[in-house]
Amino acid sequence: MKISFTTLGCKLNFAESSALGKALLERGHTRAKQGESADICIINTCSVTDAADHKDRQMIHRIRRQNPNAIVIVTGCYAQLKPQEIAHIEGVDYVLGQDEKFRLPELINRLEARIQISPIREVDDFHGAYSKDDRTRCFLKVQDGCNYFCSYCTIPLARGKSRNPSIHSLVEQAKEALEGGAKEIILSGVNIGDFGRSTGERFIDLLRALDEIEAKGEYRIRISSCEPNLLSDEIIDFVAHSRHFAPHFHIPLQSGSNTVLKIMGRRYTRELFAERVAHIKAVMPHAFIGVDCMVGVRGETEECWAEYVDFIESLPVSQLHVFTYSERANTRMLEMNLLVVPQKERERRSKQLHAISARKTAAFYKEHAGYEATVLWEGKRTKREDTGNEEYLMHGFTENYIKVSCPFDKAKINTFERITVPPQD
Repeated sequence: MKISFTTLGCKLNFAESSALGKALLERGHTRAKQGESADICIINTCSVTDAADHKDRQMIHRIRRQNPNAIVIVTGCYAQLKPQEIAHIEGVDYVLGQDEKFRLPELINRLEARIQISPIREVDDFHGAYSKDDRTRCFLKVQDGCNYFCSYCTIPLARGKSRNPSIHSLVEQAKEALEGGAKEIILSGVNIGDFGRSTGERFIDLLRALDEIEAKGEYRIRISSCEPNLLSDEIIDFVAHSRHFAPHFHIPLQSGSNTVLKIMGRRYTRELFAERVAHIKAVMPHAFIGVDCMVGVRGETEECWAEYVDFIESLPVSQLHVFTYSERANTRMLEMNLLVVPQKERERRSKQLHAISARKTAAFYKEHAGYEATVLWEGKRTKREDTGNEEYLMHGFTENYIKVSCPFDKAKINTFERITVPPQD
């Protein structure tokens, strides 16, 4: 049968879809080509916000219109959290939970119950995955689930408890990806700093083992989002002196007010966060630091917001990933008798942080103009818009995540090149 995959949300979802696609191909199925009708459409969803749920529903309707005769299977976080809601969407044939989706290759020819959802907090199995769709970049799943239960968050309800495979198995997967042509590995998970819950190992030990892989060519590794209370000085110092790890960190802050951090159930203070950022910059002055920020949660008063903005302004970070709070069922925040920030004010605060982010990113790029760096060129080409000629560009990222461009050259795809970072427009 011809299968199509549609994936929404985080890179972890993309890695899992890639692994499922590989398993289905090994069982004799084929991928539907662009514009070709599929026999089975699998939609791997996200549910981090209400906006994500809305995008999921839009995508389900679109896929059904494009493939009117196909079997439509919806899985992922939205499916785990709201299976009945999805089952009532016209055209959805099956709804599979997070654990069930990994049995899809065996079940696909004999699906029976329309909704198949296991209690995810009871699941101990770890289903490994890494994406192979992009030869340049590989997203390696090293951890799943979360034990934190922050007051605003449904991820523990959608992904289950924190769990992980062994370091040995991950090293073998990384070797396989590198042998397959990948040049960059991104360590992905829900709370990757919590690595070791299942095996008694440590995250720093995983980093050391991956850094020691002997490959035929050059490669590098990036760490995806890591909680500030788990991003120890030991980890930061290791990255600074490692052979293959990029000077690039993504750290969830969520609020710059200690009052709001306490309401959210976060496990650090803004002072600890500032210490982590300062230590990174002390040992890696050129490091790119991305920060997750949430706006408009309950209890975020005008005074708390002012503290938040002042704190963000004071940090030498490179980019903000801004999320607008939305009320999520079965979260503790809904039980709190606190100020509810009006939706329009949430949107205003989001715009304010986006403006700060644009300014900080521009400053980071300006600071690094003329800096010697190594870029990994990617295969996608885009048409150049600033000339009247039929010219195409290719893009790549430096080790500290600066995006650069050059005239398209097929020979450069998936290769490293030492460059001088040009001024950015």
